[in-house]
Amino acid sequence: MSEAGNIAFRMEKDALGELEIPAQAYYGIHTQRAMLNFPLSGSRIHERFIRAFGQVKEACAAVNMKLGFLDERIGRAVLTACRDVSSGKLNSSIIVDPYQGGAGTSTNMNLNEVIANRAIEILGGEFGDYGLVHPVEHVNMHQSTNDVYPTALKVAVLALLVDLEKEVAKLQEELQSKEIEFAQVVKVGRTQLMDAVPMTLGMTFGAFADAVSRDRWRIFKCRERVKKVNLGGTAVGTGLGAPRDYILQVAGELKNICGLPVSRAENLIDATQNSDSFVEVSGMLKSYAANLMKISNDLRLLGSGPAAGFAEIRLPVRQCGSSIMAGKINPVIPESVAQVALQVMGNDQTITLAASMAQLELNQFMPLLAHNLFNSLSLLVNVTRSFTSSCVQGISADEERCRKHVESSDALGTVLVPVLGYDSVEKLIVASRESGRSLRDEIIFQGIAGADEVDELLSPQRLCKQGFTPDEVKWGNKE
Repeated sequence: MSEAGNIAFRMEKDALGELEIPAQAYYGIHTQRAMLNFPLSGSRIHERFIRAFGQVKEACAAVNMKLGFLDERIGRAVLTACRDVSSGKLNSSIIVDPYQGGAGTSTNMNLNEVIANRAIEILGGEFGDYGLVHPVEHVNMHQSTNDVYPTALKVAVLALLVDLEKEVAKLQEELQSKEIEFAQVVKVGRTQLMDAVPMTLGMTFGAFADAVSRDRWRIFKCRERVKKVNLGGTAVGTGLGAPRDYILQVAGELKNICGLPVSRAENLIDATQNSDSFVEVSGMLKSYAANLMKISNDLRLLGSGPAAGFAEIRLPVRQCGSSIMAGKINPVIPESVAQVALQVMGNDQTITLAASMAQLELNQFMPLLAHNLFNSLSLLVNVTRSFTSSCVQGISADEERCRKHVESSDALGTVLVPVLGYDSVEKLIVASRESGRSLRDEIIFQGIAGADEVDELLSPQRLCKQGFTPDEVKWGNKE
């Protein structure tokens, strides 16, 4: 033991030499070397990943104890330490950078050392006394980074997918609520940003809800792709160095501990070297991001103004929008949604490349893949919750403005084509532009139809129907 200033250190040794470690640190020399080698991003390992890693280590220790490979006294201390990791109590000791060489070995060793030193503490020993509990011999028994790291990744991804599905379901339900609320609000439908046909605002939100419904289903289904784990496969999936009974039991033990439907992959070699399941999950997240981008951009357009834009909906006021333009309010929640969507799309490209660049029996870029996948999942969970509660729930319609836009727009002409014929409607549009009257007023002015007949054709009930029937096009002259 040595001291530098007021900080006490212990010396630890590995095959490369000795290093000083803070005396009361749960981590050890392998973690210290990783900190020196990879001072890259300043980011931390995701807390769900840490929790899942603790659960994986607990499952391994439990099976090793059951089969008699791990001393019961040491094993009980290791199990308690693993649960402390899973609970988040030791998160501050998981300090390696997510960007690291070695396919995740630095992360695995950080966990091994923290669990070992916590177990040593439980047994009344001194930190670094690996003769009592050893990070590799005991905590990492019958394991390799190459099976525990991707297994912990899959457990954490499964948990986050469950969280995301719950938030997407709430968003879908809120959009469906708005579909009902705005069912009677007639507005202009637009294509290529130009007036097209009348529709209801409820239809707009119904389309949003259906898109999100598909995402909810995709997220639910893609969980199937990551529930098969390679735990027990050790270095390359052959199970070399692990007892057969351990290999057969450890995935089931993990399922009981984490409460998620994980199971042993049929081909452990395939599950060790190939990462396409993560690419598939990321692709589903990208699809959801694309829909979020579309919806958030539409809401910004529909709420633009308030005087010089569409202003057909009112977005909730969340904060002042400018340090110089007094009274300006910006659509900050939809803007944040769009930014998250862009980040998820970028992450998907990185995940795809990281998976495709695996070589032979192992993906050496698994840490990069994991970091980006966790980033996408966490961002989507958080932004979906924010979007639902801070934006969608508080949206209201400006019915009067929507009605004026319809009445003043040539979009009404498309509804009239089955009634009057294309050429007649075209002449009416020209006449309304020359007279300055709305198309609705021009029809009434020329005596083609009365106000009640026009309003009936534009009723929400009529617009919500699929197509028209012959008795609905009975007025007017189609010459």
